[in-house]
Amino acid sequence: MTLDIVSFGCRLNTFEAEVIRREAGAAGLGADGRRTVVVNTCAVTAEAVRQARQAVRRARRDDPAARILVTGCAAQTEGARFAAMPEVDAVLGNEEKLSRETYRALPDFGVGAQEKLRVNDIMSVRETAAHMVDAIEGRARAIVQVQTGCDHRCTFCIIPFGRGNSRSVPAGAVVDQIRRLVAEGYREVVLSGVDLTSWGADLPGLPRLGGLVRQILKLVPALERLRLSSIDSVEVDADLMAALADEPRLMPHLHLSLQAGDDMILKRMKRRHTRNDAVRVCAEIRALRPDIVFGADLIAGFPTETDAMFQNTLKLVEDCGLTHLHVFPFSPREGTPAARMPQVPASIAKARAANLRERGDIAFDRHRRSLAGTRQRMLVERGGRGRTPDFTLAAIGFGLPGDVVDAILTLDGDDALVALPLADALSAAA
Repeated sequence: MTLDIVSFGCRLNTFEAEVIRREAGAAGLGADGRRTVVVNTCAVTAEAVRQARQAVRRARRDDPAARILVTGCAAQTEGARFAAMPEVDAVLGNEEKLSRETYRALPDFGVGAQEKLRVNDIMSVRETAAHMVDAIEGRARAIVQVQTGCDHRCTFCIIPFGRGNSRSVPAGAVVDQIRRLVAEGYREVVLSGVDLTSWGADLPGLPRLGGLVRQILKLVPALERLRLSSIDSVEVDADLMAALADEPRLMPHLHLSLQAGDDMILKRMKRRHTRNDAVRVCAEIRALRPDIVFGADLIAGFPTETDAMFQNTLKLVEDCGLTHLHVFPFSPREGTPAARMPQVPASIAKARAANLRERGDIAFDRHRRSLAGTRQRMLVERGGRGRTPDFTLAAIGFGLPGDVVDAILTLDGDDALVALPLADALSAAA
């Protein structure tokens, strides 16, 4: 089978790319010798959609005979637009892309735009199957999908219409999957979801994410490192706070969905926290886990944002102690309330985003330098790279991808962070 998958966006798409690879292969896709390219799209910004369309056109230029499939969130929300592209052979929804039967039916698809579409009503989907994957190709860590969808309706966000309502994978299935991954040799696992901290709200007994984390660490003692993907700070529960305090295998890095640091903008975004809530939660977690490092998603240039409002977001970097920033200039998504609000000129939004990224770069550089001379347990990745427990990247010249090794961090002549073997560093110091 010749199958190439081009994935955009979040960790969940990366995980689902492996499900696509497995299910398409089992369905015999490519048995006829024809190459298939699957473009697994993201819809979070207009730029992400543009890049996906560009990837489709590039794939057709590179191989005029290839079968080109488009799926993912942008396919779910803008399926007709992709189906109208002459380069596209079929458009699959987010639910359909995970089904073996979808790929078995591909030869029956027509060539007209309507015949190309295989996109259902995502809001009608009520369950999330535990799509077990025993390996993540080419990656040192494994990603486990425990939740998808979102019940919240932030005014800027199109994702609920791409992923549907919140659905959780039961804890037992999650634990079983992680046991299999550890048996396969994975030493770090990332729990992933669209709205991770809402995990359990649709399950019997209404369990919370903190309870799931504790259950995983208790029932899979061989797992060395457990990491969380992006979480909503307002939904951090007591068990998760306790796990951060007393579970060293839970990695000291949290990526927070903050979006803004001004109360009026947060209200217009229909977020469920205030600026003080964000600052307070970060302070409480840091008091429990002093080595914690925070990342955050932040939007610059949201509709009606003034310079003073933007300054409140800019100051959030220091007030929350943020280190790893994902910054987006506001991108209006058709069908969302924010797209109908008074817009900030795109040039101003881009300038504010650049300002915010610069502030984030300063904070990250300060953090990076603080690690020089420290001893760290590094997860070795491909390409001579490694990650500290707090997700800071360093060059590393020893160990195999997937290994967890002890190292001393230092700054080289180019001021880059480098991990040295512990024995070498100790002997040099002596």
